[in-house]
Amino acid sequence: MTFASAAVQLARHAYLELDGITVSFPGVRALNGVSLQVRAGEVHGLMGENGAGKSTLLKVLSGVNQPQAGTLSLNGVTHRFTHTRAAIDAGIAIIYQELHLVPELTVADNLMLGQLPNRFGVLDKRALIKRAVDELKRLGEHIDPRTPVKHLSIGQRQMIEIGKALMRDARVIAFDEPTSSLSARETEHLFRIINALRADGRAIIYVTHRMEEVDALCDRVTVFRDGKRIETFESVANLDRHQLIAAMVGRPIADVYGYRPRVAGNVLLEAKELMGPGLAEPASFTTRRGEIVGFFGLVGAGRSELMKLIYGATRASAGHVELGGKRVNFSSPRDAVRAGIALCPEDRKQEGIVAIASVADNLNLSARRHFSRAGFLLDAKRERALTQDYIRKLAIKTRNSDTAIGTLSGGNQQKVILSRWLAERIEVFLMDEPTRGIDVGARAEIYHLLYELAEAGRSVLMVSSDLAEVIGVADRIIVMREGRIVGNVPKAEATPDELIKMALPR
Repeated sequence: MTFASAAVQLARHAYLELDGITVSFPGVRALNGVSLQVRAGEVHGLMGENGAGKSTLLKVLSGVNQPQAGTLSLNGVTHRFTHTRAAIDAGIAIIYQELHLVPELTVADNLMLGQLPNRFGVLDKRALIKRAVDELKRLGEHIDPRTPVKHLSIGQRQMIEIGKALMRDARVIAFDEPTSSLSARETEHLFRIINALRADGRAIIYVTHRMEEVDALCDRVTVFRDGKRIETFESVANLDRHQLIAAMVGRPIADVYGYRPRVAGNVLLEAKELMGPGLAEPASFTTRRGEIVGFFGLVGAGRSELMKLIYGATRASAGHVELGGKRVNFSSPRDAVRAGIALCPEDRKQEGIVAIASVADNLNLSARRHFSRAGFLLDAKRERALTQDYIRKLAIKTRNSDTAIGTLSGGNQQKVILSRWLAERIEVFLMDEPTRGIDVGARAEIYHLLYELAEAGRSVLMVSSDLAEVIGVADRIIVMREGRIVGNVPKAEATPDELIKMALPR
């Protein structure tokens, strides 16, 4: 057999086979008879709305969830993983969006967790460092293995997770939204690593919401919806995006952005020579009632830092903010909320929600002061009514108002955060990466809500690293580079080439 024909045989070989996988939780069927094949030497994309069953499938692969029906086979051998160690030993690794590293330990310690080298029962530090150096070299990372992981960037931490998988000789590697927090450079490096893994004959599952990543990386793509496998597209080369979106959401979405033009009113918020952490020079700009202003730039451009200065989450060292023509000074976010400014942060899980608390508690977190009795007694009846009202208005998908918000999809968590501020008297909405980690159907719903806010005379400031999104949604775009505002572009003049040119370091 020639090398070329051997490569073809390898590409056609289904290394991972799932057949009729069913997983049920109380009141929910998360996976319903799902069958999927992933070949050795391919990158198999997995797409679907939040709650479609993708995460549950990864948990079945990793041994976290055990299916009530169906089988899982690796290279023709049937397995049933009753715990995560069994899946690791069988050669399966999952690179989750929320990385599973120990921040206080070193890079070397994290790479070798569970398999630390020892001599006569004592840790062999020399062997530990040598093996870590070799693995980092293979990954193309120039990191001191003695460095605590907490000092690494998100992209570097992700490489450590990949290194852990390779040191255990994982043959099936699943990536769960791996680029959601990466810069363009880090994403390119990640793609090079994944392509090398494919060339090495590994079976790769790549979960993403980004269609351009499917185009650039995947050989095939499978769509999940409501816990079922809807369709596997055998070729990505000529894949119709509208067909892919329709498979994901169960309906055609001709324009996911659905831009709705409107007439802007008077200036509502103005930043005047604002200076503080993350900015290299004072920032000045205005936003008007009824206007959606996009903030575009590369990671580290200072966009999130500027939002936090406006919100009072960090203290300005110079300059000030005017709201409705009046100067305001915020010593904390509480002051900003009471003045009419709210922030929906980029990191929802860490900064936007209390994950173990209920939907009702998260939604009423700020507004409950308006209807508490005697200043401290909660009015449970009014809270329930408010919660049910916004669950209905924003079509929040939750079992009930007592469900822990951490169990909801990203899109529904974002809707709860928006509901929290809609229940307040908010005039200016600071939206930092509002659709990060959110599927295409939920994105369309979020955009619709932003247009409704603007049409009601509010101002929306939207930070986004998604160039197509910021052009598709914003009325004008402020470009930031290395802590400076370097451009203010009306929608009609915004082109990808022009925005990227402004954003790139000089």
